[in-house]
Amino acid sequence: SDMAVAMMALNAQVEVEAADGSSRQIALADFYCLPGTTPEIETVLVPGDLITAVLLPKPVMGAHIYRKVRDRSSYAFALASVAAVLRMEEGKIAEVGLAFGGLAPKPWRNPQVEDALVGHAPSDTLFDAAADILLADAKGYGANNFKIPLARRTLKAVLRAATETSQ
Repeated sequence: SDMAVAMMALNAQVEVEAADGSSRQIALADFYCLPGTTPEIETVLVPGDLITAVLLPKPVMGAHIYRKVRDRSSYAFALASVAAVLRMEEGKIAEVGLAFGGLAPKPWRNPQVEDALVGHAPSDTLFDAAADILLADAKGYGANNFKIPLARRTLKAVLRAATETSQ
């Protein structure tokens, strides 16, 4: 699950060969399904499909950061994770890809969060606005209510680190 979050931020694609020998490429953003009325279906793969490759575009210059917050120092699942690919230009965020783990049943990406950051100088106010967009529809279910403020803090920490590294 960690790798999928990072690959989502990198705009990866999955190459799939069907049982009939045909092949297709699927953007990772389109690969995973939300539970809806078919929680047993996690991906768009159909019986007979075989993943033959994961394709990564040319790397973006700038900072590449993955931060995973977990219960203990082990290989435990992320309580929250953020993958960021960020490039600064003339003191402003020129390009950004963000993906989140531990917040949904699939790696999560919200283009509105990225759009809110591009073209602006880094600041806590900007990072708060990005977190507000990300978490606008977030709902806790009792035992996981802590994930909402945890996601906010993790996103802000990653954005601070990425903008400082990319300067």
